[in-house]
Amino acid sequence: MADYKLEKLSADTVRVLSAEGVQKAKSGHPGMPMGCADYAFLLWYKYMKHNPKNPKWLARDRFVLSAGHGSMLLYSLLHMFEYGLSMDELKNFRQWGSLTPGHPEFGHTAGIEVTTGPLGSGFASGVGMAMAAKNFAARTGLDKAGLMNHKIYILCSDGCMMEGTTHEAAPLAGHLKLDNIICFYDDNSITIEGSTSLAFSENVGMRYEAYGWRVIHLDNANDMAKVDKALSEAQKSDGRPTIIIGKTVIGFGSPGKAGKASSHGEPLGEDEVLAVKAKLGLENNPPFTVSQEVKDALGKRCKELAADAAKWDIEFQSYLEKNQESAKMLSELLHKPLPENLLQELIKATPVDKPVASRVSGGIVLNRAADLIPALIGGAADLTPSTKTNIKNTTDFSATDRSGRNIHFGVRELGMGFLANGMALYGASIPYSATFFVFSDYMKPAIRLAAIQKLHEVFVFTHDSFYVGEDGPTHEPIEQMAMLRTIPGMTVIRPAEANEVAHAWYAALKSKGPVALLLTRQDLAPIAPELVKNIDLSSGAYVLSSDNGFDLIIIATGSEVELALKSADMLRKEGKKVRVVSMPCQEYFRAQVKSYRDSVIPPSCKKRVSIEAGSTFGWRKFVGDEGLCIGIDHFGASAPYKVLADKFGFTPEKVFAKIKDHFKI
Repeated sequence: MADYKLEKLSADTVRVLSAEGVQKAKSGHPGMPMGCADYAFLLWYKYMKHNPKNPKWLARDRFVLSAGHGSMLLYSLLHMFEYGLSMDELKNFRQWGSLTPGHPEFGHTAGIEVTTGPLGSGFASGVGMAMAAKNFAARTGLDKAGLMNHKIYILCSDGCMMEGTTHEAAPLAGHLKLDNIICFYDDNSITIEGSTSLAFSENVGMRYEAYGWRVIHLDNANDMAKVDKALSEAQKSDGRPTIIIGKTVIGFGSPGKAGKASSHGEPLGEDEVLAVKAKLGLENNPPFTVSQEVKDALGKRCKELAADAAKWDIEFQSYLEKNQESAKMLSELLHKPLPENLLQELIKATPVDKPVASRVSGGIVLNRAADLIPALIGGAADLTPSTKTNIKNTTDFSATDRSGRNIHFGVRELGMGFLANGMALYGASIPYSATFFVFSDYMKPAIRLAAIQKLHEVFVFTHDSFYVGEDGPTHEPIEQMAMLRTIPGMTVIRPAEANEVAHAWYAALKSKGPVALLLTRQDLAPIAPELVKNIDLSSGAYVLSSDNGFDLIIIATGSEVELALKSADMLRKEGKKVRVVSMPCQEYFRAQVKSYRDSVIPPSCKKRVSIEAGSTFGWRKFVGDEGLCIGIDHFGASAPYKVLADKFGFTPEKVFAKIKDHFKI
């Protein structure tokens, strides 16, 4: 019978470091790290495959701290396991410029797999990672070689269990039999307001059994022997994802605050930190100390982990040398190269011989892109027949077919967003997700975190305006374009027709961060052949049509570009000189040098009009105080879309009349 003396000492060190870091910052959450230290340390020490010398080692298990407020737990582990996070960084917890921000941030600190904080988001992203891992292994053949069987370890809290996104992601994980997930639920029965009994009394184990998960009950997750037994059992897959429901004591080790809500989200207090150290037998250690015994043991373990990784690397290279097709696919998925002639290929595939909805041309372009870029993978929230986002030359990703590139997310928009984030984080795909644009409201938290993490993924939003028509105001997006454009780092592209759709997909595939493509339900006429040569989507806005000596500029996006051209023609018949600007992407345009922006929209021309079938919010900066913003600043209505266009003033005749009236011309 193991005595776990070293493991307990190490876990207690995690407890103390976490409490001390929070105390020094005078801000943070000590309770969860103290309660989960036994589980987390033993996982990292004995069970998790990782290589501190190479945090991005391909075969590593992923550790997702869904309860991101407990970040000092993760930072303590990263320091103790020699990931290069210094003790000074632990002392600098939550301070300006530190590598130890209040919640873990992907790309900021080595060893952080995902940005977490909003509860449940890490859990759902972890499920996405598990999906991506299965797909990557199957498509490269590494699953059959036994070389890609790593796990996604998730640590979540009572709050994660309450948040809706886990209710969306967990049943899909069960349905897909993602047995590479092992989730630890920190069942400490405490939230900020007090006992979870205030608002939470469901049987989580029964819920997860119903979802198709294996449930392991751990009655005391502060008992190292019981934690070891549970983790050992969890390693033996029974074909289902696993959740360990571990009863912990929040603030474990604190004489005055263990088990109390007061240990959740505030420092323990200087005296209580000293009391913790005394109770754990560490009272002689100066603040922020790791004993030599623990250092030596973890140093030895880190060398073993590096040796294990080196052995795997040799087997991996041997496999690739013997399996050239697998090696080629692996390179395609990891590096995601784009063909040099990609734009030309997408343009060639684009239907421009007749009016088509941009969702239709978007689906055609997507399929051509998928033929050329194996890393492209995704699906919709039960809407592929409408969003046209099904890849034709592949199968569906499922419990029995891990190689498929079409994903059925089900009616789970928020979950879908986080699952796609997790797939992007895994690093072996360019994921896309699709739904009706109005339901981007459900996805906002996932979109925001995609932007924060600079994830390369594509959000396809169809049915992009009141032209949805008969479905009425609940399904007609009005304010959503403005919402997306306010997210820092988000690129929003609303193409005018099929030619611009090809350019839009090209831009999305080249992007370094998330891109939203806004596509129509209704048919759009292709841009006239003589104007196609003017298309310059990469600049964000460009001159589509212009008269010499123009004194009026009409700026439009998406389906309103055609409306702008027709309105301009009516004005020209009255002798007016007009410039029409297509602005498919405000973000790209704002990134251009001032000289280019002024060449497209000269400041000297004060008669400027914007036309967009959405909120006018944000358009004043382009048209100026004297300009005219044509949009819709009220909710839509249920009627055929051509009736709505007339009622809402989106016909050439009504736009023409508004322009004449506003500028008195």
